[in-house]
Amino acid sequence: MIAVVWLVYRLTNSAFLLGLVGFISQIPTFIFSPLAGVLADHLERRKILIITQTLAMLQAFILAALSFSGHIAVWQIIVLSTFLGTINAFDAPVRQAFVIDMVEKKEDLGNAIALSSSMFNSARLIGPSIAGIIIATFGEGICFLLNGFSFLAVILALYMMKVKHKNKPFETSHMLKRLKEGLSYAFGFAPIRYILLLISLFSLIGMSYVVVMPVVAREILSGNAKTLGFLMGGAGLGAVIGTLYLAWQRTSRGLEKIIPAATIIFGVSLVIFSFSHNFWLSLFLMLCTGAGMMVQMAASNTIIQTITDDDKRGRVMSFFTMAFMGIAPFGSLLAGALTEKIGAANTLLINGILCIIGALFFNAKANLIKKAMEIKAGIPRQSTQPPKL
Repeated sequence: MIAVVWLVYRLTNSAFLLGLVGFISQIPTFIFSPLAGVLADHLERRKILIITQTLAMLQAFILAALSFSGHIAVWQIIVLSTFLGTINAFDAPVRQAFVIDMVEKKEDLGNAIALSSSMFNSARLIGPSIAGIIIATFGEGICFLLNGFSFLAVILALYMMKVKHKNKPFETSHMLKRLKEGLSYAFGFAPIRYILLLISLFSLIGMSYVVVMPVVAREILSGNAKTLGFLMGGAGLGAVIGTLYLAWQRTSRGLEKIIPAATIIFGVSLVIFSFSHNFWLSLFLMLCTGAGMMVQMAASNTIIQTITDDDKRGRVMSFFTMAFMGIAPFGSLLAGALTEKIGAANTLLINGILCIIGALFFNAKANLIKKAMEIKAGIPRQSTQPPKL
């Protein structure tokens, strides 16, 4: 990911094209995730993941070959990014739903999700830092090559897994009906609806900070690819700290309050970051940003997985993926355009303020989520009236 954005910026010097590549690589998630959710509820998830990971490996090797040839063009990056985005559109929701297949005891689900996130973010910590050094020393091609080889371990691990799969009848003629059923369930249930809305806002105006990081590294902090790598590595370290904090929690109770608090930490850090011209202060703020981002996302994931019915889990997680990854391309495009018009600092400032506003609105609805989690866990309530969800 770091190699792609740096390569695009090196070839074009265009913040708008950075946003465009981000948009192209993620828009398939917005289009195809609902279909993937239906498949995840009826087909064997492990086999789907083996297919998607194999195709992603192929994409990485093609990108590496083009890069080593010395004739790589932006249009080729766009085509390959679209291909990978389509793969991820099917991979991400299936992978999210696959967690429940691997975890036998539901009470361990929260810890499993947090530990999964910590592994994901350990890679986000180590990868960008190494990538910055490798890009500056050897170029982007070696990053793409290493990425391709890394999929071999993933595919082997999937083949070695022994998980139970319940065969469910699946008819393509009922696809639209299944989609409507999942949509009605997800957005008709207030706790899931508010979580998805906050994540959508967060992805639209918060996650897009990644798009402008090359501009910040080179023009504001007067750095290079190493600077970018360390900034993204700082965000990764913060995310690891955040997910380890969640993994340490014994229950999922109280997460409805952690979500807005983490979002506010993210927003405030982004606001301060927009004024910083000091590398070390910026690095610390990226750590805080990464922690807030991942705590918010992992806590939201845990709550949704906890309160969602098993037979609709794949479809609900597809909407979660749409909110998390499918909305992001619109944010990438918007961030790229805004950076061209008002600069990177002002773009980050606006995004941080809007995240804080969204967190305050969500906090006002936190009790709805708490009630839903108590009902799901079978915790008796003092009132004899059922809560209005």
